[in-house]
Amino acid sequence: MTSRRDFLGGLSALAAGCCVPENRRRIRIVGSEASFVPEPILKPFGFKGGYLSELWQTRVGLASERCAGTGFGVQSCLWSDAAVFASFPEKDANGFMFAMTRRAAEIARGMDFETPPELTATLFPEILSYGRKLIGRPDLRPTFALNALVPLDFAAWRLYAAENGFADYDSMLPDEFRAAQSARHARCASIPLITYGTSASEVAELVGDGYFFLKIKIGHPGSQEEMLARDCARISAIHSALKGAATPWTDNGCPAYYFDANGRYERKDTFLRFVDHLEKIGALERTAIIEEPFDEMNELDVSDIPARLAADESAHTVEDAERRMDMGYRAMALKPIAKTLSVSLGVAAAARRRGVPCFCADLTVSPVMVEWNKAVAARLDAFPGLRGLGLVESNGAQNYVNWEKMRRALPYPDAPWTRTRNGLFELDADYWKKSGGVLHPENRA
Repeated sequence: MTSRRDFLGGLSALAAGCCVPENRRRIRIVGSEASFVPEPILKPFGFKGGYLSELWQTRVGLASERCAGTGFGVQSCLWSDAAVFASFPEKDANGFMFAMTRRAAEIARGMDFETPPELTATLFPEILSYGRKLIGRPDLRPTFALNALVPLDFAAWRLYAAENGFADYDSMLPDEFRAAQSARHARCASIPLITYGTSASEVAELVGDGYFFLKIKIGHPGSQEEMLARDCARISAIHSALKGAATPWTDNGCPAYYFDANGRYERKDTFLRFVDHLEKIGALERTAIIEEPFDEMNELDVSDIPARLAADESAHTVEDAERRMDMGYRAMALKPIAKTLSVSLGVAAAARRRGVPCFCADLTVSPVMVEWNKAVAARLDAFPGLRGLGLVESNGAQNYVNWEKMRRALPYPDAPWTRTRNGLFELDADYWKKSGGVLHPENRA
């Protein structure tokens, strides 16, 4: 573990160096480092039948002979593999993931790459294998390895941009990703997170503050019958509290519901009873997304379910995403901040070819990582049911003790586009000129 001061130092001086623009070439990594800082959260964070108490913020620095790039991540062992989280103390689970990040940084030293997706694709199988041996779980989920690779992948993108003289996000994108990142939204809907412990009155307060696209955790702890009963009761309470709420940003004029089950439903008939309940109370017409109702190993065809189901944890790769779309999933939750920017851009491109909308989901990440997520979301096609908006989740302000302190490390902490106002991120000309600061050399945390 490193101190906060050391965490914000490292390769920042090298990263500030200017590289001469020239044609894209192979980049050789001659130096690397990895570190982390645990950040406390305001209260236990409940989902997937468990609770987080802190989130480790990770950093990887990569250097070539001429330039350097620094990337950041946040570890969520509960999200990436709930079985690991349940089998070990929380600090041990975090320690395993960071060991994988550190190992990836060590292996990368001496490697060369032309684009970041090439580097991440090369490292991924080795880091997944290393993690499975380290933890003693041959069934360790690929998301655990992807979560571990996020800071290295971001570092690779920033090194790639510096080496090739790309001054902004759009010029940095390889050709194969540009069609899926061709939109230019003036606004993105900002999605808050409604966890198990958030009361219906608190949800109503969020809507009163202007939020209109609500991510609500379902899949409560307990048996399948207990879970279903608690999920239904909770949604009834929330829907009742929002009966008279209105918004100008959805086609039906009502706040939109985004339910996230995190794979907790074991059978389709149990889940259909939940959907029937939504219809019975009048909440189904407000339901924009239901994410990952089933465990990724439960490969059910969902094309007959009368709701837009989104894939998240199950879409580790482009091939996984294609398979989920074949099974009837009609949205993709992109997580550049949890499954790497490289993988997320590939999934976005595949989904656009199939006419399947995408949005960017959060992992309770730091302010700088919100800007990376927003950079992707602002360039995706508008999400169905919204009036010309991108869609990005950001719940860090709801959960981190030191959120405002973390924000001061942004290169443009006072820019209006770094904060949600009335449920929206307003993306003005200054935002687009600066690419949200994601390639700024002083982008430190």
